[in-house]
Amino acid sequence: MMARRITGIVTALLVVLALLTPGISEGAAKYTILLSMKGPGSGNPFWAAVERGARDTAKAMGVNLVVLAPPAETDVQAQIAQIEDQIAKRVNAIVVAPTDVSALNTTFDKARAQKIPVLFVDTDGTWRSKLTFIGTDNRAGGVMGGQFLCGAFKGKGDVAIITGVMTTQSIRSRVEGARAAMAKCGLHVVAELPANSDRALGQQAMEDILTSKPAVKGIFAANDLMALGAAEAVKARGKAGKVLIVGFDAIPEAAQAILSGTMAASVAQSPYNMGKFGVQNALRALTKKSVAKRIDTGTVLVTKKNAAQYAK
Repeated sequence: MMARRITGIVTALLVVLALLTPGISEGAAKYTILLSMKGPGSGNPFWAAVERGARDTAKAMGVNLVVLAPPAETDVQAQIAQIEDQIAKRVNAIVVAPTDVSALNTTFDKARAQKIPVLFVDTDGTWRSKLTFIGTDNRAGGVMGGQFLCGAFKGKGDVAIITGVMTTQSIRSRVEGARAAMAKCGLHVVAELPANSDRALGQQAMEDILTSKPAVKGIFAANDLMALGAAEAVKARGKAGKVLIVGFDAIPEAAQAILSGTMAASVAQSPYNMGKFGVQNALRALTKKSVAKRIDTGTVLVTKKNAAQYAK
């Protein structure tokens, strides 16, 4: 009888302890984290990988995850509306790749007023109260792409850059890095045309470059979708393999293009880790643990030597 009573008391204490201690009973499931991406995962393997990393981690850690994205990377107002709706619904933390480096700052101020931590992934911004930035050193990645072209042409010749949305910090940093590296080694950057991270626009930009600057022999495109569009334009002009195209992201189709010779290289990021580390560190913040101010997910130059591992 006494043993039963002691067992009952111990069981009751364990139940109380479970209710009071995060991670024992309710676990992290009492937390809802918003992942606000710049663009939808459908149609863009990069954002699909970010989402997959976040979803896998949220499931493993017992976190409720809400994933939202504007219809296009340029649709700042749609992202603002989505985030503010989630703030009104009292989401516990926000992991965000901002569509603009500064335009969402007022929205982030609203999150801060509700004591909602905001973590930036992929794209850094100007908002001073962000908890952390998790992503690539995009300038270093741009330098890596530019240096590849420097080595290929031994610092001589005309090259061009196809830019994305330049109000996006990640894109701007890539372009600045590539431009600086190519200028330093002696290459002439004779054109810079925008393509807004869009494949069709990348093709159009490349067609314009080939028309106005026919001597161009190298292209740095600030993401792979634009690079793949550029490759289509080069192929249509009968110059495949003669104009070297370097992209950024190393999505599977770009890796396949590198293996086939229609692209020369790409700079790989770790989008899966952006989603993974975003959720992990949001939960660390919510459970009062320290979070580093900057978390670098790394870059790798992808060429024919290692493209097979990125082509799946």
